[in-house]
Amino acid sequence: MKKLNVKKMKVERRHKKIRAKIFGTESMPRLAVFKSNKYIYGQLINDDKAETILSLSSMKVKGKTFMDRCTETGKEIAKLALAKKIEAVVFDRGGFKYVGRVKAFADGARAGGLKF
Repeated sequence: MKKLNVKKMKVERRHKKIRAKIFGTESMPRLAVFKSNKYIYGQLINDDKAETILSLSSMKVKGKTFMDRCTETGKEIAKLALAKKIEAVVFDRGGFKYVGRVKAFADGARAGGLKF
């Protein structure tokens, strides 16, 4: 097996375990994170209705380094969520380890005012 496939399988296995435990509602949606090699994406999801409330990516956010863009993306999604009167969320790291870019995104969302 290629190393890439093994890594992807590990992420998918972790994500299944996480999704079995967490669930987003209208009052407390799920903040799902996905990271690619170039960008980081975040979206608030209501699992009751299976709809995305809002989404944002680091493509539209300014920052010098990738970590700065991740933090700013977290702050921006928190600002948009607070505008829609959402203060608390359930964090879904998407099977990715909680270090580096995912942690920077979460810290930015907390700094922006979201509680999870």
